[in-house]
Amino acid sequence: MRPRHRERHRLDRIGWLRAAVLGANDGILSTASLLVGVASAGQATPSDIMIAGVAGLVAGAMSMGAGEYVSVSSQADSEKAELALERRELSEDPKGEHKELTEIYVRRGLDRELAHEVAGQLMAHDALEAHARDELGLSLTTAARPLQAAAASAVSFASGAILPILAVALSTRELAAPLTVAVSLLGLAILGAASAVMAGSPVGVGVARVLFWGALAMALTATVGRLFGVAA
Repeated sequence: MRPRHRERHRLDRIGWLRAAVLGANDGILSTASLLVGVASAGQATPSDIMIAGVAGLVAGAMSMGAGEYVSVSSQADSEKAELALERRELSEDPKGEHKELTEIYVRRGLDRELAHEVAGQLMAHDALEAHARDELGLSLTTAARPLQAAAASAVSFASGAILPILAVALSTRELAAPLTVAVSLLGLAILGAASAVMAGSPVGVGVARVLFWGALAMALTATVGRLFGVAA
């Protein structure tokens, strides 16, 4: 017996994966950069550094969640408006919409007679769904989900931010900055590899880009911290 052919697609992960990866990456990177900058100034006590980290975690998680909700809500509103317009057009001019769908299938390679038949059958089944998918490019898989995106972004940010905070909590004042950098870069590398595997993209590329930007961000904030520390 031949084994069943099973295809594993990842498009159903697009919404929450994007928000989760962005949130966790930003949680590690922004919190680590904040902590490294404060620690590099040489003026803050360990408790001051911890307070800065926790405050950054809370503010960042709220900001990411709110920003993601507003952004994705705008996308959802646009999708609803387009669907409402399409629903009205289907009600007012079903023949014109059938012709429009037929032309779409002709452009995709079907001969006109078959395209006309396919359009008719799909519209008889669910006209709005057919036009949403093939005319507007909308589907349940890629539909905007504001609450899901906001929750994924906020939770993942907080989860990522905990890593550099723990590094500071378990280190001395002198080792706070270098240990935070090392632990955070390791976390970013793991995150980059995991997200690449889940998305089906090359692992090396995913790891390299997060490490590059992470190292650059922490180097810049460390420089700023030292400059202000010297000036003080």
